Amino acid sequence: MTTHLWIRAESRPGERRAPVTPDGVKTLRGQGFRVTVEESGQRIFPIADYAAAGAETAPEGSWREAPREALILGLKELPDDGAPLVHRHIFFAHAFKGQPGAKALLRRFAEGGGAIYDLEYLVDETGRRLAAFGYWAGFAGAAVSLMAWIAQKKDGGPGPRKVAVEENRDALLGRLEKALAEVGGKPSVIVIGALGRTGTGASDLARTLDLPLTRWDMAETAHGGPFPEILEHDIFLNCILARPGTPLFVGEDAVTADRRLTVIGDIACDPGTPYSPIRLPGYAGPTSFAAPVLRVHDAPPLDVMAIDNLPSMLPRESSEDFASQLLPLLLAVDRLEEGPWARARAVFDEHLAALREGRKTTS
Repeated sequence: MTTHLWIRAESRPGERRAPVTPDGVKTLRGQGFRVTVEESGQRIFPIADYAAAGAETAPEGSWREAPREALILGLKELPDDGAPLVHRHIFFAHAFKGQPGAKALLRRFAEGGGAIYDLEYLVDETGRRLAAFGYWAGFAGAAVSLMAWIAQKKDGGPGPRKVAVEENRDALLGRLEKALAEVGGKPSVIVIGALGRTGTGASDLARTLDLPLTRWDMAETAHGGPFPEILEHDIFLNCILARPGTPLFVGEDAVTADRRLTVIGDIACDPGTPYSPIRLPGYAGPTSFAAPVLRVHDAPPLDVMAIDNLPSMLPRESSEDFASQLLPLLLAVDRLEEGPWARARAVFDEHLAALREGRKTTS
């Protein structure tokens, strides 16, 4: 049977990224895959380019009526309409760490008989992720955190008031260089998780703008804290994937501590989960492009940036990068019982079983 990939339109407003480019569709078609791409008013790549590459097209949101055997591919969350989910979905589900709404989402799959192949859990034998937006999440997250620091210097913040999609990397850097010149200074930055994809992107933004930079990874955090050095920097960028055993980096006592720290960029963005290394009063969920910064303390200020779709700020560059990593995996999606696909399915099966049995998991 021909494997059918159905690339859905993203329902989150402003989400312009795509998991497959038109060139990727051409490659998939050349290998015998059937590909359907939904129309979208916001995707960075025009639907005409997908059609020219050999894709069938369908109306936005029509994945609900897709053939039962089709694999539904997207990036961010599904519409929260409570309907049972009958298909196999490939996306970032955010359902396996106790996130808000996770149980409700799993119940929808339990009711419909569908399944999740979470993009975050497509890993090799060592647990290394095989496709990630991490670099551009780090780059954009560092940029928005810097904007928050600049807003504090200009008018006390919190700011920026909103974040716009950028034309490209160079345009973003140009705006930041101009803003730094206007406030007449540069903040010190500490990146934790600096050796990973996300930390590399965050560090590159800081280095390109010549910001004083401290880079930490596992060796510097192995003792488990506390970490007073974080409070000695203007900006802290968290790039650690939260998991059991992750130490606490910034706790509730930080708001009243003697600190230089005024901006936290929680780029890894796992608020409200038991593994989050940042636990502050009032910080229980992500921020957004429309409201990028949460102020958790006034004097001295402490602002948190926790946008959970940061690569959307640079949609073309981040989509092309991610799609190039994902394409080899998609070319093997006709063998779901093997390799990374089997590992991702096992995570879903474990959490679904735990939900039915009323027990907790530790993914």
